[in-house]
Amino acid sequence: MKNYKLVVAITALGLVGASGIGMYQVGISQGMQMSAPATDHTGSPAEKKTNTEGAAPKILYWQDPMMPGQKFDKPGKSPFMDMQLVPVYAGGGEDEGAVTVSSRVTQSLGIRTAQVIKGSLSKSTTVVGNVAYNERDVAQIQARSNGFVERLHARATLDSVRKGGPLVDLYVPDWIAAQEDYLTARRLRGPGSSGLADAARQRMQLVGMNEEHIRSVISSGKVQARMSIVSPIDGVVTELAIREGMTVSMGAPLFRINGLSTVWVNAEIPENLASQVQVGNVVEASTGSLPGTIFHGKVSAILPDVNSATRTLKARIELANPSQQLIPGMFVSVSLASLPRSDVLLVPSEAVIQTGTRSVVMVAQDEGKFFPVEVQTGAEANEQTEIRKGLTAGQKVVTSGQFLLDSEASIKGLATRMEDGDSGEKAAEPVHHASGTVKDISQNNMTVAHEAIPSLAWPAMTMGFALSPQAKPTGISIGTEITFELEAAADGSFQITKLSPKATSPAKSGDNSAHNEHGVAK
Repeated sequence: MKNYKLVVAITALGLVGASGIGMYQVGISQGMQMSAPATDHTGSPAEKKTNTEGAAPKILYWQDPMMPGQKFDKPGKSPFMDMQLVPVYAGGGEDEGAVTVSSRVTQSLGIRTAQVIKGSLSKSTTVVGNVAYNERDVAQIQARSNGFVERLHARATLDSVRKGGPLVDLYVPDWIAAQEDYLTARRLRGPGSSGLADAARQRMQLVGMNEEHIRSVISSGKVQARMSIVSPIDGVVTELAIREGMTVSMGAPLFRINGLSTVWVNAEIPENLASQVQVGNVVEASTGSLPGTIFHGKVSAILPDVNSATRTLKARIELANPSQQLIPGMFVSVSLASLPRSDVLLVPSEAVIQTGTRSVVMVAQDEGKFFPVEVQTGAEANEQTEIRKGLTAGQKVVTSGQFLLDSEASIKGLATRMEDGDSGEKAAEPVHHASGTVKDISQNNMTVAHEAIPSLAWPAMTMGFALSPQAKPTGISIGTEITFELEAAADGSFQITKLSPKATSPAKSGDNSAHNEHGVAK
């Protein structure tokens, strides 16, 4: 009985196992049918797969995201960084060499543009100068005859005098005798009396009497014992050579009077700005002692003398001083406007990105495309910058948000271009100095574990460099500590242009010929 129950139990277990295996096979079969691609009269599954792959974006080249200027024709490990190369695809509505931004993103970034125009530009330069007397507005007064000083009206230097105002009263004996002879001859009647009067008049002129004094004698008919000498101009007495009671001789200087209707400003012009200042330039001057008051004038001369200590030239500026508010010795701030140049290519100054070694603008085109363009700039004034090379009138440049676009262009490895062609010599690339340890070496390449390079803002890292023809790794092997110089190549990568051992290090064993090789897409 027990054997019978055991047989029945074994049989039941067998049926259950067979049922489970059958259900498993059915499930596998159905799963395979569900996962199998549906076929139709258009082609096989293999053909379908081929068609799908044919629609994938085309890979143009591979690049290192950290060194986008270097292009490779096949995938692999970057020779510069410890990372894999990434593909760059064609298509996407984006032109090679351009940054494309949708209109919605353009508005979000606040990108604004301005047109390149032709106009006139007058550069303004501000310098400092000091006020001085106008040496061309001077009256020098001398004694025209021997005499005595009886009374001084201008008694001290820097006294103000008016034109026609008395300066000094002189007693001149020679004048008295000449006047008496003239009056006597004029009273005579008869033939030849008029000739005697004319001769006596000439004698008054010979003893130093001017026409005003002679007319005074003729009109009064009396001897003028004392004569007043008057000022011929408005100004101040800068030299006083006489005192009351003194005897003066013919030709002796009495007064020097400087006018103040115009003054000179001697402005110090830096040597590098001398070409921007020309005779005839319009000038505006102001001084802290007279806030809000502007004095107008022009450059009258550029003096041929350079101050060896300050390396400045002196420009002589003539300013109108009708109210005589400007006093010699004052310091003034002078704004010099150069002669305007017409037909100059101009862009807003904010559109120009200064990198330190070059100037770049972002040129806007249709469909949201932006190109970085290297330009040659000139003078800058009134928030406008002159463009000497790189742009043409009518183009649009970005004036706001250009730094974001320039950063994107740098990340993509877009090279700037000179749209007028670069006819001049290319500026020398900066040289960067570094040191490190050689990790791998071949004839044209070297991998170096270098220290931080401050001039490039690079941290310490291990990366590969191309060797320029003049950089020969003579006496250098793996493990050698070296000092080297880097320069940027035309494709944006950096190459070693000069290297030398830093210290003698034993070469490590190993196969120096084993490196990763990557082709460069042309």
